[in-house]
Amino acid sequence: MKLLLLSNSTAPGRRYLDHAKEEIRDALGGAADLLFVPYALADHDAYTAQVAAALEPLGIRVTGAHTAADPAAAVRAAGAVFVGGGNSFRLLKALHTFGLVAAIRERVGAGAPYLGSSAGTNMACPTLRTTNDMPIVQPPSFDALGLLPFQINPHYLDASPDRAHMGETRAQRLAQFLEENDVPVVGLREGTWLRRTDGSLTLGGTPAGAVVFRRGRQPEEVPTGHDLSELLTYEARFDRR
Repeated sequence: MKLLLLSNSTAPGRRYLDHAKEEIRDALGGAADLLFVPYALADHDAYTAQVAAALEPLGIRVTGAHTAADPAAAVRAAGAVFVGGGNSFRLLKALHTFGLVAAIRERVGAGAPYLGSSAGTNMACPTLRTTNDMPIVQPPSFDALGLLPFQINPHYLDASPDRAHMGETRAQRLAQFLEENDVPVVGLREGTWLRRTDGSLTLGGTPAGAVVFRRGRQPEEVPTGHDLSELLTYEARFDRR
């Protein structure tokens, strides 16, 4: 299984996907045709055009899943699949509506590279329960693609003591998640990503690193380049009440 899971698709001062282009090129392994899943945003055509323009210099041809008469069949024939960011609830509802949950699992399980950013990274987890998004629609289930046995929190933000915001910090929200569910959560800071190749999992990107949250343990700072393969052996336990 080949996964590249970006915390974010746009870095400050850079164009869309610029910060990760070389990693994307390597992760796609020479695949020239990529199917983009644009359902996390409302304007599917504009979103697909943005991705196509960003990846054209890499020699990658991009097609939007929304243009196919049968999006699930398009996924099953894709050389690679990219699920873009936006609203995770809207995205997951569309994946269920168009039969893409099973189709993506099947295609990625057969060896096609999977690229995700933000909400698309959330979709690689067992559920969307560690998203930062507002539930603007209601998917039939919180169950996502399950390409990983643990959760990710993209765009992870550290608490800032000089802010006037008095709500829970991101770390406090993830601690609340772990009170109800026993599964690790990787907080991916901006500019970082996870790269999976079969049984190997590494943290890449900027030196910002990530934070791993586990039930009953203090959060663990993880440096960029760290081997996180042991997370692939975890058996997640979720509250299903």
